[in-house]
Amino acid sequence: MKLKITAGPLVFDAVLETEKAPKTAAAFAPHLPYKSQVVHVRWSGEGVWVPLGETDFGVGYENHTSHPAPGQFILYPGGISETEILLAYGGVDFSSKMGQLAGNHFITITSNLDKLPEIGRLCLWEGAQDLLIEKAE
Repeated sequence: MKLKITAGPLVFDAVLETEKAPKTAAAFAPHLPYKSQVVHVRWSGEGVWVPLGETDFGVGYENHTSHPAPGQFILYPGGISETEILLAYGGVDFSSKMGQLAGNHFITITSNLDKLPEIGRLCLWEGAQDLLIEKAE
């Protein structure tokens, strides 16, 4: 499924990874359009995240990684740390105060990858940024 992602003032094309992470994609799709805010990560490096507390998407690990590439969204389904969505804009070693974690790579940005560092800069220096993930027209 093709997606449009708006993060702060930036717009990206993306795909929902229905083949690589079918259970995670199926659990997330009913939430589209998904509206939230991203803040800068605390432990993981060059990424922004959506803390989701005790939210349960009902999925385990699939297509999981601790080192998402720039433009990859991962969903940490919860466990030793809170549930969260993370977007890598640069180098990420996905971790929490409990140690290294792995999340399900379920969305990949396919355009404007050169603009990704701007979302990190905005979150660091201007605070939380609006996030909208929606089906592309």
